[in-house]
Amino acid sequence: MNLHLALNGRTRVVGVETAGGRHRVTIDGETLTVDAAAYEASSWSLVLPDDGHATASVGMSPAGRNGDLHVHLATGTVLVQPVTGAARFGRGGAAAQAEGRQTIVAPMPGKVVKLLVKAGDEVRARQGVIVVEAMKMENELRSPKDGRVIEIAVAEGASVEAGRLLVVVE
Repeated sequence: MNLHLALNGRTRVVGVETAGGRHRVTIDGETLTVDAAAYEASSWSLVLPDDGHATASVGMSPAGRNGDLHVHLATGTVLVQPVTGAARFGRGGAAAQAEGRQTIVAPMPGKVVKLLVKAGDEVRARQGVIVVEAMKMENELRSPKDGRVIEIAVAEGASVEAGRLLVVVE
């Protein structure tokens, strides 16, 4: 699978292959084999078997816009942003919208603090739809497109795991 990501503002294609419990990650033609294990709410322990079993600890936290993450490394913090649609090719930028049915998922474990919409509501791109508290911070998750909310999969006060479906916009 190839992902188009902006890493600190620089767009890169990141290849990810998973086999035998390990991940092969390729960035700018350099491939690393990584064993990853989650610990605590939003932290990962990484082992690089091809690099003398070097280890690293990585933390992640939402960075405002839906899908953006701050990745906290020993050497500093990296802003990771998904690049989609016309923005991938340098056209449209922030005006580009997701197409088709879109799901909004919890970026990390947390608690649903507030639902800002209900099923059937019309929403605009980048409109807040749900607030999730994680690591003592409230994170407003936003619609990736203009559309209609067709499903709210959680209730206020619910605890959610990372990746849990929250809202569907069509």
